[in-house]
Amino acid sequence: MAWSLVLDLLGTFFFAISGCLLAARRGFDIVGSLLLGSLTGLGGGVVRDVIIGVDPTAFVRPVYMVPPVAATLLVYFLVHHVERFPRTLLVFDAGGLALFCITGAVKALDAGMNPVAAALLGVTTGVGGGLLRDVVANRVPQLFNPRDIYAVPALLGAALITALWHLGLFSPVAELCVAAVVFTLRVLSLHYGWRIPQAAVSRHGARPDGP
Repeated sequence: MAWSLVLDLLGTFFFAISGCLLAARRGFDIVGSLLLGSLTGLGGGVVRDVIIGVDPTAFVRPVYMVPPVAATLLVYFLVHHVERFPRTLLVFDAGGLALFCITGAVKALDAGMNPVAAALLGVTTGVGGGLLRDVVANRVPQLFNPRDIYAVPALLGAALITALWHLGLFSPVAELCVAAVVFTLRVLSLHYGWRIPQAAVSRHGARPDGP
């Protein structure tokens, strides 16, 4: 339980950093930064818990507010140093994605969900905070970026940890290994510009907005 809490708080911190960095780029004040960081760090877990049918952990345990507050202060004081690296937001987002797709799937499995549902809830936990962050900050969600594979690493990580759980190979080491795989895949996809096939391609490479 303690180990799961550590991973969850670390994932919350990574996602909160990405939210606070986006808030800084959008010119938000420090309150807006805290709110966007909190939404990013806690949003996916809240959605997961609501679907499972339990009280959202973020509202039950006050310790979950520590990572967003720490992220807000860190970005406030160090943003000019951090912004020297243009992809810092995406790297922290990758860290949150890697941890949350695992902790989300594990919590679903603990709640007795079937393997498919657990894997899907792992993906939901991983991408939910980033989706809410981008919508609130009024930018196209990274999840729907046609030049990105945002959800694929999360799906792979959630599926792997679910398989290891049912094979009796689940352990803290397994969690860290799967998180490392997801993080590496996400960072490599950003570096090399990997993408998956689009839903449909017209003759001119664009798709109409209508049905």
